[in-house]
Amino acid sequence: MRIYKHMKRIIILSLLQLAAFTASAQTFKVVSPDGRQEAVINVKDAGGCTGITYETKFDGRPVVLPSVMDITIDNHIWEKALAKKAAPVQKWFDNLVYDSHETFARDTVWTNRYGERSLVKDAFNGVVLHFVKKDASKYRLDIEMRAYNEGIAFRYRLPMHPDAIYHRILAENTEFSFPEGTMAWYAQWAQAPYELLPLKDWPDECERPLTLKLADDLYAAVGEAAQIDFPRGKLKLSDTRANTVVTALNDNATDIVTPYDMPWRVIMASERLGGLMENNDIYLNLNEASAIADESWIRPGKIMRETTLTTENSLKCIDFCAAHNMDYILYDWKWYGPSFDFNSDAREVVAPIDMKKVVEYGKSKGIGVWVYVNQHALQKQAEQIFPLYKEWGLAGIKFGFVQFTSQHWADWVHKLVRLAAENDLMVNIHDEYRPTGYSRTYPNLLTQEGIRGNEEFPSATHNTILPFTRMLCGAGDYTVCYFDPRIRNTHAHQLTFPVLFHSPLQTLYWYDTPARIKEVPELEFFDNVPVVWDDTKVVDDAIGEHVVIARRSGAEWFAGAITNDEGRRLAVPTDFLEREQNYVLRVYTDDPESDSPTKVKCARYIIKGGQVLNFDLQPKGGAAMHFIPAEKSDVKKYKKLKAKSVL
Repeated sequence: MRIYKHMKRIIILSLLQLAAFTASAQTFKVVSPDGRQEAVINVKDAGGCTGITYETKFDGRPVVLPSVMDITIDNHIWEKALAKKAAPVQKWFDNLVYDSHETFARDTVWTNRYGERSLVKDAFNGVVLHFVKKDASKYRLDIEMRAYNEGIAFRYRLPMHPDAIYHRILAENTEFSFPEGTMAWYAQWAQAPYELLPLKDWPDECERPLTLKLADDLYAAVGEAAQIDFPRGKLKLSDTRANTVVTALNDNATDIVTPYDMPWRVIMASERLGGLMENNDIYLNLNEASAIADESWIRPGKIMRETTLTTENSLKCIDFCAAHNMDYILYDWKWYGPSFDFNSDAREVVAPIDMKKVVEYGKSKGIGVWVYVNQHALQKQAEQIFPLYKEWGLAGIKFGFVQFTSQHWADWVHKLVRLAAENDLMVNIHDEYRPTGYSRTYPNLLTQEGIRGNEEFPSATHNTILPFTRMLCGAGDYTVCYFDPRIRNTHAHQLTFPVLFHSPLQTLYWYDTPARIKEVPELEFFDNVPVVWDDTKVVDDAIGEHVVIARRSGAEWFAGAITNDEGRRLAVPTDFLEREQNYVLRVYTDDPESDSPTKVKCARYIIKGGQVLNFDLQPKGGAAMHFIPAEKSDVKKYKKLKAKSVL
């Protein structure tokens, strides 16, 4: 249960302030601080039945057309048990009456040690509408709407009932109706490939966030934030309205005790796809601030899987990680026995691993140890093994095959994150779990899967889609498989992944072992690339065709450019750099003529900030870039890159 904490109310008194909020004939408008994002809630009484709709606009252009706000609640058994009377209605919303409203705003900045931007602006204008049932039930409902520069967010809140009546939520019927001609990047499950489809004839429900292209060259995304103890809200096509999707909850009823806040529904809008990604901190802002007083033990880093499950090779893996500026090794499934068997005991190491020896050796090299634990052992032993792993000196736990689609399982997995925090353990949640911003409140949740990652060998085209779909909602453990012969794109394409797919715990060399890894020169890019960032810029955003993303750590920038299955000439402006300042450009490109087994060319040049870089990308190829402010000695040492040069 989450109790909404009232923030300081700001009463809007002046005509200028009325631009951010107006109320007339039960029409309520809220506008973002920059004036570009706008939402309107309309409350209508039609023959005694209350209908509540909303709509959103970006720069005055429609994004979400008038759409229904509604939830289905059935409390009749509890009402009978307590001898309470509630007027019979066809829909729970039918006899809601508008009571009052409050307006408020926020304008703050907070520091994020684990994200895509170190300074996060949290600024919005908001309104809470209070409704009451026009019967003797004493039921109340609040609708909270916020307008950020990044998008619109709203949620349903159920205030405390004076007679302790709980609520049984059967469905959320929130609609999202879009202009005709809207197209969507559809994914049927969290690790599914994407299809570009119209809003009709979907084979099944769709994962969130759902990225859309509107007919008038606007882009939008529908997502979910703060889904903590509530069913996952997927999206399905409306049975009654064209070009409309509806929130689809798990079929099981959700029982809650008031006061209770349902998850946020998020609608981002931008004139460019890159604007969605650059503004994805909205998911974090819709969650509570960190609940961990001392975060010193939370350490982002790069991790390598030790696949042999032996002490000897574990020590070699630690040596490799230490030599390559990595931070952790991972024991994946079977280290404690068959992971899918409830009889396996995650308190015991059954593989030939001397855990104490490995942990102590790792600490001597600055390398921590993570272990995988499947849901079977998590269900049975979490309260025992988490303190035990702390005693062992482990750094973190990778949760495997967790459930979280229903209220029960969502509550369960987030309780595990909190239990891990109590034991100074970091967390990586794998399989179908997609983030909704909870890592702000519990930053020990470093990353999660919920992504069709490199271990599934997706196409190059798929990789150009992910930054603007799955990666909008938070970090993704992409499990980079650099040397595996099954990869379906070039090695220069592979090098870009730690830049393109943000993860404070970045998995490298997924199928590789130190014995199999070839010490090719371009590995220095993996060695040097950070896992958290001070700033992020989308340089080019042709989804499904190519993408260029640049990220800053201190004074240095890293960038990745990839193409789909087609080769292309690509011009990359470097306007993200300090203009006219000299930089050393370390660049890694595909070279079919190279003698290297990976066919990657490594080069160094002097460039000026703002200079355009021209690439001739191979089919399924890419280019990785590292920009370092140049010293005088660098200018003498390296050749200047000419403006018309093609890399």
